[in-house]
Amino acid sequence: MRKIFLILSIFLLISCSDNPKQFSEEALKDMVLTIDDAKMTFREVLYKHKGEKILIDVWASWCKDCIVGFPELKELQKKFPKIKYVFLSVDRSNPSWKRAVKKYNLIGDQYNFPKGQNEGDFVDFISLGWIPRYLVVDEKGGIELFKATKVTDKDLLKALEKSK
Repeated sequence: MRKIFLILSIFLLISCSDNPKQFSEEALKDMVLTIDDAKMTFREVLYKHKGEKILIDVWASWCKDCIVGFPELKELQKKFPKIKYVFLSVDRSNPSWKRAVKKYNLIGDQYNFPKGQNEGDFVDFISLGWIPRYLVVDEKGGIELFKATKVTDKDLLKALEKSK
């Protein structure tokens, strides 16, 4: 009985650690708002940067950890200028999101998931439980890095180094 439990535990641990390499169809169809209040799908956001490496920053204007990380993110932008930076806000308040983009001078493409942090196919797909959350998408649209919660994460830096 112990062997079965041990084997099952190892299997669950391994299967849970597998991060997806592609976005689900549902996540790709999720709607975002642009800074100009236009609607588009997350697929269209990715398509805009087809052939380019993308760093996605999932954040919100009310998130202290997100705001504290912006200076380090700006340093990354200097170090990796060829990377495309996509900010995905999970603010439910469109005005708060727009004010924060200006206040913190966020350079990159700005989008908002107006359903917030707890609802929507994209946030469900990435199992968003904490922000900030960083993902790296490779030049073919695949997920190179599925989860980082700090800009200084060694795996995040490795993924960006590959594009230099």
